[in-house]
Amino acid sequence: MVFYFKARPEAGDYTIFMGLDKYENEELIKYGFPEDIWFHVDKMSSAHVYLRLQKGQTIDDISEGLLEDCAQLVKANSIQGNKVNNIDVVYTPWSNLKKTSSMDVGQVGFHNSKMVRTLRVEKRINEIVNRLNRTKVERTPDLKERSSQCSGKS
Repeated sequence: MVFYFKARPEAGDYTIFMGLDKYENEELIKYGFPEDIWFHVDKMSSAHVYLRLQKGQTIDDISEGLLEDCAQLVKANSIQGNKVNNIDVVYTPWSNLKKTSSMDVGQVGFHNSKMVRTLRVEKRINEIVNRLNRTKVERTPDLKERSSQCSGKS
């Protein structure tokens, strides 16, 4: 099960999504798209939240409002991170995620730590979280199939 959210309208037509649990996150890690940017609360357990950029866009093209939507969603979906103020959210392109066989389910590292950015989130903003939750849709996509269609693999 993957949860999909619509970003703030003024940001443009962007989809934000996250897995139901660590097993779903494992699939999202494995079958991401080159346009995906991964978000997570730093040094705490949290949901893996992804932002799908438009083709040709890079991490530098993400607006402040769009970053705030993703960071608030990650914070709200972290048991520990949701309870405290002044947390850091890390984000990086999906292609920078590194998964080895020795890692726990849902755990990732990075190929290049210089590609990881950090955003400070002072507090939860319920107005943003509630707006995103009103757009929430649950789907069960075939991530492997969608990934191979995107990359042209068979």
